[in-house]
Order: sequence, then structure tokens, then C-alpha cells
Amino acid sequence: MKTLMVQGTGSGVGKTTLVAALCRLFRRRGLRVAPFKAQNMSNNAHVCRDGGEIGRSTALHALACGIEPTVEMNPVLLKPATDVDAQVILMGRPVRAMSAVEYQREKPRLLGVIRECLDTLRRSYDLVILEGAGSPAEVNLREGDLVNMAAAELADAPVLLAGDIDVGGVFAQLVGTLHLLLPKERERVKGFLINKFRGDLSILKPGLDFLERETSRPVLGVVPWYRGIHLPEEDALSGRERKNGGERLRIDVLLQPRMANFTDFDALEAEPDVELRYRETPDGTTPDAYVLPGTKSTIADLRRLKEAGWAEPLRNALSLGGTVVGLCGGYQMLGRHVADPEGVESATRGEDGLGLLPVTTTFSAGKVTARVRGVHLDTGAEIEGYEIHMGRTVSDGEPALRISERGGVSCADFDGARAFGGRAWGTYVHGLFDRPGFRRAFLNRLRAARGWRPLETSAAWDPDRELDRLADHVGAHVDLDRITSL
Repeated sequence: MKTLMVQGTGSGVGKTTLVAALCRLFRRRGLRVAPFKAQNMSNNAHVCRDGGEIGRSTALHALACGIEPTVEMNPVLLKPATDVDAQVILMGRPVRAMSAVEYQREKPRLLGVIRECLDTLRRSYDLVILEGAGSPAEVNLREGDLVNMAAAELADAPVLLAGDIDVGGVFAQLVGTLHLLLPKERERVKGFLINKFRGDLSILKPGLDFLERETSRPVLGVVPWYRGIHLPEEDALSGRERKNGGERLRIDVLLQPRMANFTDFDALEAEPDVELRYRETPDGTTPDAYVLPGTKSTIADLRRLKEAGWAEPLRNALSLGGTVVGLCGGYQMLGRHVADPEGVESATRGEDGLGLLPVTTTFSAGKVTARVRGVHLDTGAEIEGYEIHMGRTVSDGEPALRISERGGVSCADFDGARAFGGRAWGTYVHGLFDRPGFRRAFLNRLRAARGWRPLETSAAWDPDRELDRLADHVGAHVDLDRITSL
């Protein structure tokens, strides 16, 4: 069974993007390819067909491979709840919140699970491409490592080490990382990938020659900066903001310290008539719509939101004819009260909500994860997405969605709540805006409030097409034949 691994000199160097490209490139060569990331830390999760959670980046890699994502591809997912603990998801299901010290004690058991998952994938596919996390040179984390060299050893995988030239110091990144590895780990590194290059390659050439002489390892690719390729970010906002003139709807997303599943907004950001902004504090202006995103820590983020002064602008927006939407944790915040009597997510046992929706939420130990289909009741547009939340919400008002399928089973349920004539609404369903029909129906309601004519179609943002563009770009700048020979 063949394996390949991409590790990086640090977070944000582009490991996830490079792995996505390699998955698609090897798939084009006729191989059955599968991704693998032993451990991920992110509040951006994807719900698999069986209801299990994995990191969104691994789901993107599965799409690049043309296969259905499964929990074996990302057996351990850590979802930070505070600065000192995280919810541990094992094989797609929540275990409990653990501190770093508690998690260290669990690692020997987790290593066995990781080995079993890797073996399952290796039996089923021609090639498994592994992604590391952060840097393998964090010497304080070497003992108990699950995701970098420990995973490479389990897979007997050659390692490509990626560095980010855009931030500067790429030669120190690569040489220094190699120097800090143990001799047996160093032997696994077979070559380098330099990512996010801007400029004239001839000027870089002396540095590449030095790197190869210094390390006795080849540079297998220098990948220029990706321009115009729009793929979901793994665990950080892209920082992009559309600042277009003309007929543009402004949608403000309220930033939360423990914001989760911000990929909900990628499709909106791609729309030509949308200016999407992320805001920590009010700026004295009123957008066409506010969106409260999901969060891994509802009560703490609700308190911060109120302390930042958001309660009055949200209510004022509704009085001025604007729209306020809450997704998952944001939906909980828009209600009357959030209770956590068992301390499932917070040391605080309860907090009054913003009072814009007629709902109350109570946290309990069970977690809901499921793919869903249904209809948005105000527009009649079909929706699909996924639920992934703690807590149960009770409403004494009108629902926002009618659910026709949950977890692959037909049903006749309702979800969410609406008020203020449907201009305030919330739901537990993530991924709503990915569906073009609903996205355009939502935006056209905002356009109507402005007195603008509706648009007939949405932007054709297609992650699968973007992956093809990414593979074309990366494939033109890496030596895939030499990588294959590894």
C-alpha cells in the first residue's frame, strides 16, 4: 500500500491546500486516493453520512478524491471550547471536554484507533495522502505526537515538507525544521515544497540551490500564490472583504471568539451583489442583514456579544426593516434564555438571550449530528445542510424550516423560529447558503427591502470546479513524476 504525507514548517503554510491539489492530481492519474489526518483541531466540522463529525478540511480532501468522507479519514477532532480545554471527538462522536493534561493521558489509546483507521484506508485505496498539523519540530510536543511523524511512521510514509515563502524566512523555516527533527524522522523527509511564491523564479534560484546543497534534498515544487481560486479555509477566516460600489447588499457577520463553521458564508461571499464583512464591534451603520454564526461556547460568546454593545444595533436593524439571522449557536443567542444546568458547555448555568426570537435553549450531554433536507418556509426554497449542536431549543412561535429528511430518513419535522414578519429567524441547520436556490431567494428578499429588482441566478460557486483549478495550478509547478517515484 502506498502512502505520501505533507507536513509543514508551521500553521498556515498551505498544507491543506497542497494536499487537496495532490489528491485531485493523483486521482486524475487513475488512482483510488483517500485523505487522512490523524488529529485535527478546528471548530469547522463536517457531518458524514452516518452522522459522525470530521474536520471540514478532510471533507474537502475527500471531495478532491471524488469519494464520500468517512470518520476513518479524521479519527480525532478537537473542538476548542475555551483557551484550556476542547471537546474531543473520537471516530465522529463526542467523548467529553478535556484539558491538555487529560488529553495527554488518552493519547496511547488514541494511537491504536489511528492505526486501525489508517489500516482500513490502506486496504481500500491505492494511495493514502496524509496531512500533518502545525509543525513536526515542536520539540515540547514530540512525546505523545499523533499527527505528524508518529502518523508518518504508522503509515511508513515519505514526507514532503512545505514552507510559506510569503511570510519571509522560508529557508530558515525548512532548514531549521529539518535540524530539530530526530535522525529517524529526518530520514522520512524526501523533499520540499515552497508555497505562496510571488516574483521572478530566477531570483529565487540561488536560494533553492543552497537549500538542496545544505540538506541533500530536492525542491519538488515552487507554487505561486493562488489567485482567484476560492476554497473554504480550514480554521481561520480568509480576511477577504468585498468592498464594491454599486448595487451591493451588505451582510455583517458578528465575529465570535469561539466561532464555528464559518464556511457557512463562503458561498455568500462569492455572490456579485454581496459585500460580506466580519465585525467584532458595531460601527454605527446598519447593514441589510446581520448574521450570528455558530459557536463552540454559546453562553461565553453571548456575554461577549452583549458586552461589545450588539444588542441595541440588532434590535434597531429590525425596526428599520433589516434582517437578523442566527445559525446554530447564533440561533440560541437570539432567544430568550440559554440554560446550562449541568455545565455541559459553560461554568455559567444560564444567561438571558437577546430576546429577538420566542425560544429557550437548555444544554444537555447529548449531541445532535445529522444531514438534513427541507424547505425554508418564508421563501419556499429547498434547503439542505447539516445539524451539529449541543442543546435543545423549545419554541412557542412559528418555525423557520420544515424538515423532510434527517440522517437519510424521511420525516415531518420543523426547525428554528421566526419573528418580526420573518425578518428575524434562526435555525440549527448549517450549510443553508451553499444551495443556490435558497441563497438567491434569501438575497432577493433583502433586495426587495431596498426596492431593487430580483436577480434570477446565484453565482456558480462550485468547490469541485475550484479544486480542478487548484490542481491545474499546483500541477504546473510541482514535479509530480518525482513525487510519484517516492
